[in-house]
Amino acid sequence: MDFLHGISHAVSEALSMDAEDIAAMMEKPPNREMGDYALPCFKLASRLKKAPPLISKELTEKVIPPGFVSRMEAAGGYLNFFIDKSLFAKNTLERVMREGQAYGGSEEGRGKTICIDYSSINIAKPFHIGHLSTTVIGNALYKLYSHLGYRCIGINHLGDWGTQFGKLIVAFKRWGDRERIEAGTVSEMLRLYVKFHDEAEKDPSLEDEARVWFKKIEDGDEEALSIFNFFKELTMRDVQHVYDMLDIRFDSCAGESFYNDKTAAVIEELRAKELLEESDGAFVVNLDEYGLPPCMIVKSDGATLYATRDIAAAIYRKKSYDFDKCLYVVAYQQNLHFKQWFRVVEKMGYSWYKDLEHVAFGMVSMEEGTLSTRKGRVVLLEEVLKSSVGKARSIIEEKSPDLEDKDGAARMVGVGAVVFGALINNRIKDIVFSYDRALNFDGETAPYVQYTHARSCSVMRKSGGGVQGKIDYSLLCDDDAQEVVQNIAAFPATVKEACRRNEPSLIARLIVDLAQSFNRFYYDHRILEEDISLRNARLMLTDCTRHVIALGLGLLGIAAPERM
Repeated sequence: MDFLHGISHAVSEALSMDAEDIAAMMEKPPNREMGDYALPCFKLASRLKKAPPLISKELTEKVIPPGFVSRMEAAGGYLNFFIDKSLFAKNTLERVMREGQAYGGSEEGRGKTICIDYSSINIAKPFHIGHLSTTVIGNALYKLYSHLGYRCIGINHLGDWGTQFGKLIVAFKRWGDRERIEAGTVSEMLRLYVKFHDEAEKDPSLEDEARVWFKKIEDGDEEALSIFNFFKELTMRDVQHVYDMLDIRFDSCAGESFYNDKTAAVIEELRAKELLEESDGAFVVNLDEYGLPPCMIVKSDGATLYATRDIAAAIYRKKSYDFDKCLYVVAYQQNLHFKQWFRVVEKMGYSWYKDLEHVAFGMVSMEEGTLSTRKGRVVLLEEVLKSSVGKARSIIEEKSPDLEDKDGAARMVGVGAVVFGALINNRIKDIVFSYDRALNFDGETAPYVQYTHARSCSVMRKSGGGVQGKIDYSLLCDDDAQEVVQNIAAFPATVKEACRRNEPSLIARLIVDLAQSFNRFYYDHRILEEDISLRNARLMLTDCTRHVIALGLGLLGIAAPERM
C-alpha cells in the first residue's frame, strides 16, 4: 500500500487539487511523535488566501482520511498524519519477504544505459590508497543503478599515455632489469620512476631523452611499444589482485592510448566548426561565455591533452553505448577540467552534453601523512587491504575463538572495513583512513553492521525453522520495533535518492541506523519467546532486518557474513 499516495489523494479531494502536487508538498516529520507524514500548509497560503494554521485546522474537518490513517492533527501550520502502526509493520515486512533480492529496486531504468568511469588506475604506477574512493564509489553506483533496472557499463579508463612512459623507458634501459621487474612488478617500476626523477634533478637532459622515447611510442616504434606493453601487462596482472580482493569487474578497460588515434577527428571537427583559436602556438576553445578559462586542445608542440582524449572518449562512448548518462567518478581537484570539456562538447552542438556528470569526491590519506609517487611515498591499497584483513583476523580470534572459518570471516570483515570507511561519509569529504576506526565493532563501521547481520542470522538459526504460522503485527507497535520497521521501510526511497545524488553514503548511513535500531530491540526484547505469537512477530522483524542489511551491504560492494 502506498501511504503517501493515499493521503495525497484524500487531501486533493478536500482541496480540489491535483494529488501529485499534494504529494510533492508532503514531508516526513523529524520524529515520529509528530506523525508519519506532514502537509506544510504554508505552501497553500497564497492559493487559499488564508493563514497556514487556519488551513491546517480546517483540513482536519474536511479531509476524509484513508483507513490506514489512525489520526490527523493540526499543529501550527502543519497537518500531521499518523499511520496505523500494525498496518505499517505488516505492509513493510511482507513487502520485504515478497520482493526478496529485488526489494528497494525498480524498473525505472529499463531501456536506459549509464556509463560509469571509475578507478582509472595508472599503468606502471602503484594502485595506492588514493585510488580507493573512485574505485569503491564507482562500484557502488554500478550496483545501485543496476538495482533500479539500468544497464550499467563499468569503465576503467586506464592512465596509459603521457611522457611518464618515456621517463620509465629511459630508467628501464639505463638501470632496469627485466627479470627484476617481472618479480617486483609495479613496486620495481616505481623504484625506477623515483630513480629517474632523482637523476633528472642532477642531469636535466634525461627529460629530453624521455620526450624522445614517448614520441617513439606515439609513432609506433617497435622497441618502444614492446617495452610499453610489457609495463602495461605486468601492471594489469598486479592490480588484478586488488580487484579480486574487492570483487570488482569492469565491462571495459580502454585507456587513454585507445583514444589517441581518435583525437584527430575531434580536432578536425572543432576546426570545421570554427571553435579552435590559436594561443601562443597552442589551440584552445574559448569559454568566456561560461566564465571559464579557455580549454586547451592541442599544445604548442602538437601534442594532445587529457581534455582532447576525454572528448574523444565521450563521443566514442555515445556512439558505442548510446548512454542516457555518463558518470565520471574523479576527485574534486579535477572540477575545472570537467567543467571545461563538458562545455566544449556543448559548443560542438551535442545535445547529450547535459548527460555528462562529474561525480566528485574528496581525497584519502593515511594517518601517516601525504602521498607522492615521484618521491616514492605511497601506501599500496593491496597492503592496506591485507593489513586490515590481518587485524580483523586477530580481533575475530579474540572475540570468536570457536568460529569455524576465521580466515573467510576475516577477509569479509577486513575488506569490508576499508570499503565502508570510504563510503560512510559524504563523498565530497576528505578522508583520513584509520585502521582502529574502520575495524571498530561498536562504531559506524562495516564490522558493526556485519556483526548485526551475523547476530540476526544466529537468531534465525536458533529459532529452529524461523517464522511459523500467522503473524500478529499488532505485537510490533512498540517504539523499538517501529523504529526498526521505519528503517527497513526507508530502504527503497534511500536507494532511489542515493542514485539521484550519486551518493552511496546514504545507503551506508541507513544500514548503520537499521543495525543500531535492531540492536536496541534485540537487547530490550526477547526474540525467542515461548509465546508463539510474540516469537513469530519478532522473528519476522529479525528476518527482514538481516535481509535488508545484506542487501545494503551488497549494494556497497561489501559481504555480509552469516557467522562472526
